[in-house]
Amino acid sequence: MTPVVTERHPTRFREAEQRGRDISRPMLRLTRVGAEVDESFMERLRAALLERDELGADLAGAMRLPPGDPGRVTHRQVAAALRVAPHRADDLPPALRRFMDELVEVPEWVDWDRVERGAVAFRYLGRNANDVLLDLSLIGGYRFGGPADLLVLTEGLGGDNTLRRLAETQKWTHEVTRPGGMRPGAEGWRLTVHVRAMHALVNSRFEPRWDSGRWGLPVNQADQAGTLGLFDAAVILGCLALGVPLSRRQRDDLMHLWRYVGWLMGVAPDFLTDEENVRHRMNYHILLSAGGQSQAGRDLARVTVDAQRMRAFGHGNALVERMHQRYERARALSMLTAFVGLSGMRDLGLPARLPWAPVLAIVGNTFRYRVLGALPGGRRRVEEWGARAQERVLASTFRDQPAQVGGLPEAHGDQRA
Repeated sequence: MTPVVTERHPTRFREAEQRGRDISRPMLRLTRVGAEVDESFMERLRAALLERDELGADLAGAMRLPPGDPGRVTHRQVAAALRVAPHRADDLPPALRRFMDELVEVPEWVDWDRVERGAVAFRYLGRNANDVLLDLSLIGGYRFGGPADLLVLTEGLGGDNTLRRLAETQKWTHEVTRPGGMRPGAEGWRLTVHVRAMHALVNSRFEPRWDSGRWGLPVNQADQAGTLGLFDAAVILGCLALGVPLSRRQRDDLMHLWRYVGWLMGVAPDFLTDEENVRHRMNYHILLSAGGQSQAGRDLARVTVDAQRMRAFGHGNALVERMHQRYERARALSMLTAFVGLSGMRDLGLPARLPWAPVLAIVGNTFRYRVLGALPGGRRRVEEWGARAQERVLASTFRDQPAQVGGLPEAHGDQRA
């Protein structure tokens, strides 16, 4: 159906709708989501391309004020406020106080038991969650123009930069899914708020020279909703495809955890849900509305796959270390081929590989979850194994550096004082 456009919108909107339908077919087969299009929701996505996180924008605007302005917010003040949260100093600048006041107040719908169970469920997924996030969510997401082009503009390309960005994202998900990690002031909560402030600063810095007529705002609500869907429902589907059994309760709790994460990130309320099929339905429409492949996405896909050869696995023998690095790159290509198909690999400019990696994962997961996990105490051991596997992946991407997320980017004309 041809949309009825009543006002100007970014040209990427629905420019590759048939491609989006083709990409969404596996999801439609695995879910109860129908292929009919909700035109009112498509219109909502169109508008969301030009919507920002206004609370974050208010903070970023205060960080651009000149020294001496009483409303000015500095990097140090933001860092100090995050360190002492949920407590707040009395002398915070107004924009920072509004920012912190809203985020330390937990919404009434948050169920802490479900949040903690969702974190346990994520750890239970083990390396499978990392595989899906890397290959399906991240590299698979590079098939669509807009976010990938912004990442290139923010200097996300290049060996060390690429591995560092991967490591920082893994560090964030690691802390979000630790016990108690999302309580106000805990590390997962703090890093999530940090990322929200970072996105606001990126928007502030790049919006004047960004082609909003083509892509929408640099960091917009439609892309934020799409990104959230890659962390909740897409991870669930990907892990199920790799043979990980997930109960209805585990899936619901994972969705609830990421709903709270999305709220902290500043995702618009109507894009937040802890109902899995509602998210699948949103993701389907986001695919239909998405832009086509861009060269930035191809470049990012290539360097992200190549970055697997830069990970450090701690082997004492240099030859064994190089072999392991080459194996991880080959494994990523094999997983990616299974997730995005031959057409997806052509879009990304990557060589297709036989799907030996997902086959091995399915065999291993069947034994681990359905055989060992069924034994007395097996569920606890599987959860412990999953947590250790995620720790190893995190350590390999940070190599010999401490696991941490980078500082906030500079606002235009800002100093860190």
